[in-house]
Amino acid sequence: MTRPAAIVTGGARGIGLACAQALADAGFDILVADLAETAADGLASDIAGRGAKFAYVPCDIADLASHTALVDAAMRAFGRIDCLVNNAGVGAVVRGDLLDLQPENFDRTLSINLRGTVFLSQAVAKAMLATSGDQRSIITITSVSAEMASPERPDYCISKTGLSMWVKNLALRLAPENIGVFEVRPGIIRTDMTAGVTAKYDALIDGGLVPAKRWGEASDIGAVVATLAGGKLGFSTGSIINVDGALSVPRL
Repeated sequence: MTRPAAIVTGGARGIGLACAQALADAGFDILVADLAETAADGLASDIAGRGAKFAYVPCDIADLASHTALVDAAMRAFGRIDCLVNNAGVGAVVRGDLLDLQPENFDRTLSINLRGTVFLSQAVAKAMLATSGDQRSIITITSVSAEMASPERPDYCISKTGLSMWVKNLALRLAPENIGVFEVRPGIIRTDMTAGVTAKYDALIDGGLVPAKRWGEASDIGAVVATLAGGKLGFSTGSIINVDGALSVPRL
């Protein structure tokens, strides 16, 4: 039986790597698209060790011209695309007073997190529609920052809020085609991106910010993504899945 195939952007480390590993464990072949070219050999060994075929494409999703080549590479490697995990993204270039936010920093964050993800999703959706398949999905990793404001990094929050609305629209467009579209919102997750603010969040978590009283791990996100990609929640297309230890639950 032909195995399903997934593209994971930003899959060389952190949340993206955990998603690629969880999908491989769930029976998917994996194409990782990432800027970290030096990670390819180690990734290949890891994913192959999980019984999956592996492909790697150096890719900057902000470069819209690269999207066609990425889709073509997946089709050559696997003959199909069953899942896209939109994970690649960057944090705010500079954290600080939003009145000091610079246009070039705003543009960089939005070009990767929002613009690049929107148009890669479009390219992959077209490829999916041109072929047949069951249990297909497009899963976008956003953040609790899609809903929860952080005045010291408004560009990041805006990019994630924009993605959330994109997911809703994409879900409506693809629901008749039996392609599930989901938004996964991580909370405070232990990754390279949060390494620089570990002490800050350790103190906040100790102070009760996260009801679950712990950091989230990248594997927490991977487990959710693999479940969604498996197709068993297909009628829930358009849903937001919070993976945040109840951080985002409003409370008195």
